[in-house]
Amino acid sequence: MDITVFNDLDTLYKKAADTFVELAAQSIAGKGFFTVALSGGSSPKAIFSLLATEEYSQKIEWGRVYFFWVDERWVPLEDEKSNARMTFETLLHRVPVKGDQIFPMYKDGVKPEAYAIEYEQQIRKVLGEEGVFDFILLGMGDDGHTASLFPGEKILEEKEKWVDAYYLKPQEMFRITLTAPMINKAEHILVVAFGESKKHALHEVVNGEYNPQLYPLQLIRPKKGFMFFTDEKAMG
Repeated sequence: MDITVFNDLDTLYKKAADTFVELAAQSIAGKGFFTVALSGGSSPKAIFSLLATEEYSQKIEWGRVYFFWVDERWVPLEDEKSNARMTFETLLHRVPVKGDQIFPMYKDGVKPEAYAIEYEQQIRKVLGEEGVFDFILLGMGDDGHTASLFPGEKILEEKEKWVDAYYLKPQEMFRITLTAPMINKAEHILVVAFGESKKHALHEVVNGEYNPQLYPLQLIRPKKGFMFFTDEKAMG
């Protein structure tokens, strides 16, 4: 894990946006397209907003970028809790991306468990049978969760599925998510987590004993590029 500690969040967000631009150019030059899986939350929102500015957007061949999601609350796309809605508002509606390049993690009239199977098929269609994303953006909750991999949930034991859905009792809602094995295949993973509230979980994830049932982010152990952007408040 390559950890970078930033003095201020504006610099962190810019570095994250720069990373997106660099990896997009690298992937498109190498194979003609760039596949990403995005997260929700305030940090990605700031990064997406930057990417939509003229300074950044003109550097990306948007017609060659395919957008998936890391996880989603099982709510309609127009719901304010939807990660996809946030991404559309801050980025996708502001850059030249076509509908067939975007794969929201929700579908009306389908049960989440059924759509998890369908979503895996969509990933295979674009990424191929290896299922390797070029770039995955992750966050970390105060409890050490990432994606919809929450402490103590059975999803943490999944070894075969690429995508799964389940009912999260504490939140009283269904969640759909990429699994840890799927995330770990990625060429590049960036985790963004900062602030005082992340301090304890971050310490345990980075320096604590291996206990992914308690700190699920410990499951993310890719063989390739693994970046972590944080700040001094979180590092302590």
